[in-house]
Amino acid sequence: MRLSTVILPVHRWVEGQKIWRRAEDLGFHAAYTYDHLSWRTFRDGPWFGAIPTLTSAATVTQRMRLGTLVTSPNFRHPVTLAKDLITLDDVSGGRVTLGIGAGGSGFDATALGQEPWTPRERADRFGEFVPLLDRLLTEPAVTRAGMHYSAVEARNIPGCVQGPRIPFAVAATGPRGLKLAARYGQAWVTTGDPKLFESGTPAQSEEAVRGQIAKLGTACAETGRDAAELDKILLTGFTPERNGPLESLDAFVDFAGRYFALGFTEIVLHAPIPDSDFAADEKVFERIATEALSQLSS
Repeated sequence: MRLSTVILPVHRWVEGQKIWRRAEDLGFHAAYTYDHLSWRTFRDGPWFGAIPTLTSAATVTQRMRLGTLVTSPNFRHPVTLAKDLITLDDVSGGRVTLGIGAGGSGFDATALGQEPWTPRERADRFGEFVPLLDRLLTEPAVTRAGMHYSAVEARNIPGCVQGPRIPFAVAATGPRGLKLAARYGQAWVTTGDPKLFESGTPAQSEEAVRGQIAKLGTACAETGRDAAELDKILLTGFTPERNGPLESLDAFVDFAGRYFALGFTEIVLHAPIPDSDFAADEKVFERIATEALSQLSS
C-alpha cells in the first residue's frame, strides 16, 4: 500500500520548492503534478509548466518518485516529450513515472488553435501516441510514419536511467485505453466514474470502479498479461466523497481501506490549496501522510 500526493503547479518556485520538500519529508511514495497549460478554476491564476516543475523538484528531493498525473496528447508530441522525459529521468536519478491519458475537452484542447477533438479522435491519437513514445524511450533511434504522429531518425541517447524505460501509469476507463494500459502500462490510473461525481453515492462509486478493474483484467487477459502485474492508482477528489476523506484521519482510513480492498496499490491525494476546490486542513493532511498507512496495515 502506497500513499502519494499531487502538488498543483500554482506556486512560484521560491514557495513551491518548500511544498515538494515537505512532501518528501512527510514520507509520500510519490509526488505528481498535472500536465496542463491551464486548468479549470485555476485558469486565471498562476500555473507553471509540468516538466520544468518536476525537474526543479528533482533537485530539491532525493527519494520520492516524481511524475505527471497525467500528460496527454492535447499539446504534446511524442518526440519532444520523450527528450524531456529522458532528461528528467536523468536529473532525478531514475525517479520518474509518466502518468498519461487521452486528454479531455478543456482549455488544453484548443490552446494551440485547433478544434477540440472528438472522443474518437482522442482515442485514435492516444492509440498512436503511447506506442511511439514507448519506442522513443527504449530505442536509440526511431523512424515511424503515423497518421497523427511521426518520427524521423529521432535519437534519444543515452536513454532512460530506468530500464527498459520510465514506467507508464495509463489513465483509462474505455476499452481502447484499457488495452493500452494492459500492453504498455506498469500502472493503471482512475479517478472513478465521472458520471457519479455530482449525484452518485460512495457505494455506487465503488461498484463502478470494481467494474473498471474487471474490464482491465479482461484487457490484460486478451494481451496475455496478468492484471496483478499492474499497480492500480486512485487519484482522489473526483469520487462522490470529494474531499471528505481529508476531513479527518479516520475518514481517510475508512475511505482508503475500501479502495485498497478493491485492489488499489496506491492512493493519491491533493496537497491542500486554500480557497480552492482542494482546500483542506494542513494538519489533517500531514497526519494522514504520517499515520494513515500504519493504521491501514494494522
